[in-house]
Amino acid sequence: MPKGGRKGGHKGRARQYTSPEEIDAQLQAEKQKAREEEEQEEGGDGAAGDPKKEKKSLDSDDSEDEDDDYQQKRKGVEGLIDIENPNRVAQTTKKVTQLDLDGPKELSRREREEIEKQKAKERYMKMHLAGKTEQAKADLARLAIIRKQREEAAKKKEEERKAKDDATLSGKRMQSLSLNK
Repeated sequence: MPKGGRKGGHKGRARQYTSPEEIDAQLQAEKQKAREEEEQEEGGDGAAGDPKKEKKSLDSDDSEDEDDDYQQKRKGVEGLIDIENPNRVAQTTKKVTQLDLDGPKELSRREREEIEKQKAKERYMKMHLAGKTEQAKADLARLAIIRKQREEAAKKKEEERKAKDDATLSGKRMQSLSLNK
């Protein structure tokens, strides 16, 4: 016996698959069996014709009849036990004609919070661009300091360039004076 007291899985055996023809044959056999059971429940009046079946074929609202049949057929033990749960809501399918698309749509909490977050972000960006937020004021102050530094650096470079030009001009003058002698 394998571990845990379970039965073996027949690991070495080849798997057997059901062919599509066999599946179709099984489904047809089940349908035939269900038809025979229905005929037996009706009391053998199937040869004379069932008025319910004739009525269904004449009506165009087959979906309503199918819904009623589905609700009557309960799965498992549901048919045996009556459940009275006040919190249980029966799921009803709405038709397209019953949908109310024009009415106001209620947003979920997450959607509502997301919209509020987007609006707050937009408000902040407007104030930031206007320079009213603390971060914007700090940015503007930092930019002003950087501009001053750049202006001072530009003035210093200009002075150095003038000094260099003056030095080269004076050096050329001296040279030209010495050559003239």
